[in-house]
Amino acid sequence: MPEGQPITCKAMVAFGVNDLREEEIMVAPPKAGEVRVKVVCNALCHTDIYTLSGQDPEGLFPSILGHEAGAIVESVGEGVTSVKPGDSVVPGYTPQCKGSDCIFCMSPKTNLCPKIRGTQGKGVMPDGTSRFTLKKDGSTIWHFMGCSTFAEYTVLAEISVAKVNPAADLTKACLFGCGVSTGLGAVWNTMKVEPFSSVAVFGLGAVGLAVIQGAKAVGAKAIVGIDTNPKKFEMAKQLGCTLCLNPKGYDKPMQQVLVGESPTGYGWDYTFDCTGNTDVMRSALEAAHRGWGQCCLIGVAASGHEISTRPFQFITGRRCAGTAFGGWKTRDAIPMLVDREMKGDIPVGHYITHTFDGVAATTKAIEALHSGHCLRAVVKY
Repeated sequence: MPEGQPITCKAMVAFGVNDLREEEIMVAPPKAGEVRVKVVCNALCHTDIYTLSGQDPEGLFPSILGHEAGAIVESVGEGVTSVKPGDSVVPGYTPQCKGSDCIFCMSPKTNLCPKIRGTQGKGVMPDGTSRFTLKKDGSTIWHFMGCSTFAEYTVLAEISVAKVNPAADLTKACLFGCGVSTGLGAVWNTMKVEPFSSVAVFGLGAVGLAVIQGAKAVGAKAIVGIDTNPKKFEMAKQLGCTLCLNPKGYDKPMQQVLVGESPTGYGWDYTFDCTGNTDVMRSALEAAHRGWGQCCLIGVAASGHEISTRPFQFITGRRCAGTAFGGWKTRDAIPMLVDREMKGDIPVGHYITHTFDGVAATTKAIEALHSGHCLRAVVKY
């Protein structure tokens, strides 16, 4: 396939709310500072479904969703130096420009590089245009989270591409593009959970389980998992949960239940919301330990939703912080995490509960994720 030419390929195009269709698209060649990749596999994330449902305030239609993927570089635009054709890569929805003039990339306090945030949120590449068109009529298709991996080929900004070990299994490596990295990083980077501490995790999907895995790895002594689906408890316990609770079994606020179940009777040292539900976020904050408890918000709430709590919760020593991609600086961290997975330090195979083949199978993967029996469904292209 000649470099510098448009590519015709298949993609799942979101035309509107819950309207996802397989279409032939044209993918333009990469411009300066861009990389065109052949997508090898996608792991479906609830954020993709959230946007497809119409709840995402930044959601655009028609667009190509997908952001948790493994890929091979097909061609690069002018000035690209960090990757070359044939390299194995994992896209990153949180870019890392590494510029000496970027106060965010230069600071160890954050990973929120704003270099392309403005255009990424508008569904276009850094120059303000799209690389996707519908083959049958030439109409524009928008980008998603700077990734758009529900396509056989996609174009990314170089600063959104993490080069990984060429020997890596991309069906596992792709998990570090979002959920697993987010959960681990929330524990290791954002909260810096200490050995022998107590941890409460609200929501036992892939992110919540990664929080448990990370907490167990640093030596947390007590870990409680909270979810309304008891089918998730077995895996949670395998990864380190010492207690699992179903809110449906109680007639009082879950924060009250959790304080009573905590090792000290005053709450949990660290609490994590992985649901995006603002009522649950309140429970997570109020279940944090009196005097020093820390609450981490990971789940993304629907547009317009706000958290309600009493200021007294903060005055009595609780703290609350949020995290995006677990605080990891994407292009530095993903290769390191993939290498650790390859060495057996961070096993991730247990997250892959369903696998499918072909672009069109994305709809089956979505159904699996909706079923409540699925952690991550990986679609191989």
